[in-house]
Amino acid sequence: MAVEPVPGVPATVGDVLATVGDLVEDVIVRLDESVNVASDTPASISRRRGGSAANVAVAAAGLGHRSRFLGQVGIDAIGTALLADMTDGGVDVAWVRRSGSTGTIVALVDSTGERSMLTDRRTCVDLSDPDPAWLEGVNVLHIPLYSLATGAVAATATTLIGWAHEHHIDVSIDASSRAVLRGMGTARVRRLLADLEPDVLLANRDEALALDVDGAVGNCVTVVKAGADPAIVHSPNAPSVEVPGIAVADVRDTTGAGDAFAAGFLTHTGGWRRDPIGACRAGHRCAAALLVSRATQ
Repeated sequence: MAVEPVPGVPATVGDVLATVGDLVEDVIVRLDESVNVASDTPASISRRRGGSAANVAVAAAGLGHRSRFLGQVGIDAIGTALLADMTDGGVDVAWVRRSGSTGTIVALVDSTGERSMLTDRRTCVDLSDPDPAWLEGVNVLHIPLYSLATGAVAATATTLIGWAHEHHIDVSIDASSRAVLRGMGTARVRRLLADLEPDVLLANRDEALALDVDGAVGNCVTVVKAGADPAIVHSPNAPSVEVPGIAVADVRDTTGAGDAFAAGFLTHTGGWRRDPIGACRAGHRCAAALLVSRATQ
């Protein structure tokens, strides 16, 4: 793909995983029964840090890997608390912008642990005017499709991907959500992937079906996840391989499991490019560890 020259100091490839996207407050609503429309429904409600890009950065830091979050969060007290949580988790948030009000995602979690999300991204989508210094020391740039869907952040993410390619920084894209794919249009998403040329594409089974994924997309390592069922790793010019998942008993909430998988995959000590199967196993372990921790909360 054609990229514009990078103004200012060029990025230097290092060992930092950088993520671009949302940092929001998650409001988790665990339903005790089906929603009683126009009446009361018993539920347990909790709050925590959320946002796909933020989750990946925190999970990577928890694995002992250097990580950086690039995004925009509100100037309100919630935004301040979320940034403090990220810092406590070992994530570099030095480049985070502050403006407007912090977004919120309400996750409705049913008895199987599956969740449906109501999203209000607020200031997250307004991230603009990227700085080449954001990529200093970065070796992998991870971008959820959310960050390419709408708003100024989409142009920002696209610019960062161009700079990353110019400086031989690997690019990872996560398909994120069936709803996002429907909203953008799957044909448009396929064209976007062809233009952006990611090195890694992560998708769950439903997202892969929507995108008609049956092998490596372009020249990127393409991983199709299926929860506790085997994931399929499609590598260019190599046979596809099924990698067994890890079953976790008493799953209460799957929110963030895909983000944990991404962190485990991209920070695999053997290197995802040299050992995509081992990286997939590392992703499964990281996702399972998150689910186990949720079972005790």
